[in-house]
Amino acid sequence: MSNQYKIMKNSLQHLNPKIFDKDVEKVPIRKGFGEGLVLAGEKDSRVVGLCADLTESTQMHLFKEKFPERFIEIGVAEQNLASVASGLSAMGKVPFITSYAMFSPGRNWEQIRTTICYNNRQVIIAGSHAGVSVGPDGGTHQAIEDIAITRVIPNMTVISPCDYIEARKATVASIALGTPVYIRLAREKTSVITTDQTPFEIGKANLLYGNPDVKADVGIVATGALVHKALLVAEALKKEKISVKVLNVHTIKPLDEDAVLTLAKNCGALVTVEEHQIAGGLGGAVAEYLASVYPVPIEFIGVRDQFGQSGTPNELIEYYGMGEFAIANAVKVVRQRKK
Repeated sequence: MSNQYKIMKNSLQHLNPKIFDKDVEKVPIRKGFGEGLVLAGEKDSRVVGLCADLTESTQMHLFKEKFPERFIEIGVAEQNLASVASGLSAMGKVPFITSYAMFSPGRNWEQIRTTICYNNRQVIIAGSHAGVSVGPDGGTHQAIEDIAITRVIPNMTVISPCDYIEARKATVASIALGTPVYIRLAREKTSVITTDQTPFEIGKANLLYGNPDVKADVGIVATGALVHKALLVAEALKKEKISVKVLNVHTIKPLDEDAVLTLAKNCGALVTVEEHQIAGGLGGAVAEYLASVYPVPIEFIGVRDQFGQSGTPNELIEYYGMGEFAIANAVKVVRQRKK
């Protein structure tokens, strides 16, 4: 067992001990939302669920089956989905709305902006099937702009969980904010990184790999389903005597500026990793902040100003330069840039 792994396993993060094993458990992140929504409904009678004819795909069917009297099927009408939810929130309910991320917040962005965020209504928007890993559905259904269009809206919190356990926690925790929230969910089964004991707090990033008290060559700032690939890269590069820290930024807005600044100071160079357009996403948020307080070399992993296309999830991740090889290469490039 590696020293880095011992540090990580025995830390307060309480991660999945099988994180680097080939048989690590894989569960769709969206399932965590479905389970979390049931828990939220059990804790708070104000919680209601609204869906745009995609209950099983978004996992809202779990809430529908548990609380049929608190579920509303809006149908294929995403603009109404947002507007009705805003009205319910004004009447004291806590609405959760779901669809594919391409349709919500994609199709109903104006209603989310004006009826929900402008009025600062408590509505939690769960955008499922985000990123190119939707696969064969192709570019029209692959939301790779959703972080950009949500984080720019005032009053909006943007969350991108790294696995299904974190998605479950985020769903329950979002109620306490009392403001608009966007939760980004992936479709495919992804590796389970965290456990029930792993700390989670909206707005607080988690250092998942590396000793917080020791400097490293490069820091990786990752979000969503690609966090696991970042961890695999960090472990693999240790064999090449390249030290890497991995920061899981599950909350993109508000950005945990203290954690990002600490990582930048400890490493002197960063790589951002996200299944999203490079423009306007996590990388943009990190660069915007550091440019004004502590500029360091940064390499960006994400989609580079292109639309998605049809293919298997793994093929598309590799094609668009978001796989392990691309992340490792970015680490090596930025490491050289800081010298």
